Amino acid sequence: MRNKMIRKVLVLAAAAALITVPVFASAETETEAELQDVIGSLGEIPETDLLHDILERGYLIVGTEGTYAPNTYHNEDDELVGFDVEVAGLVAKYLGVDVKYLETEWASIFAALDAGQIDLIVNEVGYTEERAEKYDFSEPYAFVKAAILTRADDDSISSFEDLEGRIVANESTSLWGERALSYGANLDPVNAMAQSISEVLFERADATLNAETAFADYISKHPEDNVKIAALSDDAVSVSYIPMVKGNEKLMEAVNAALDCARKSGELSEVSEKYFHVDVTEE
Repeated sequence: MRNKMIRKVLVLAAAAALITVPVFASAETETEAELQDVIGSLGEIPETDLLHDILERGYLIVGTEGTYAPNTYHNEDDELVGFDVEVAGLVAKYLGVDVKYLETEWASIFAALDAGQIDLIVNEVGYTEERAEKYDFSEPYAFVKAAILTRADDDSISSFEDLEGRIVANESTSLWGERALSYGANLDPVNAMAQSISEVLFERADATLNAETAFADYISKHPEDNVKIAALSDDAVSVSYIPMVKGNEKLMEAVNAALDCARKSGELSEVSEKYFHVDVTEE
């Protein structure tokens, strides 16, 4: 009981930073039968499961960066938008609740999950065995190729093997940073993709790794920048999952069921096409 009270206090403390995006969250237009497909099929939901609290409060709290286009970013009207933002909205819709977003840097996003400030992370999170020791992961909802971005006038890097001994700008705790290190690169630690690209542009780094979709979106919006996608990996794929604190089996079932409903309805594919111009929701 004490732990539950502490978690509720932490959530209230973070409330001022929460952003509600009702356009993705409202379930008022959904039929009771459609929502019943998810919640009604779960059976009894124990009070110890986080899903119980979410349904009781009426909204889902999602952690996301808000600085990682086209997955999670602010548009010209300063509205939080993006592929992952809308995926979270679809999950909330099929749970029959609203959704609120807590924006935080990648380096602190899992700490927010540990502290109970958020219920889920929806931010192109990859699976690792180390993370699986602390968190449960949903079924995957996106499959994206890995890419290397370099200066457009630099032809010295054309494969992942060429990263050996080169300076690569990435978050040290991200899968991209770990992948760069696995190829023998020297890491230039940064906090966001925009910073990593800046390091490349100003020749403080030779390259940066990320999802092909993220780099393609950046280049389409900044055609004047002297950068290019230098290589793609056919076998190294970024697979996105939704992590949550272990011990919430009903929440896990509900999230997976919601993703399945969104996939079958075609909504997941539509959101992918909207932001990536390609369907990345099927393996």
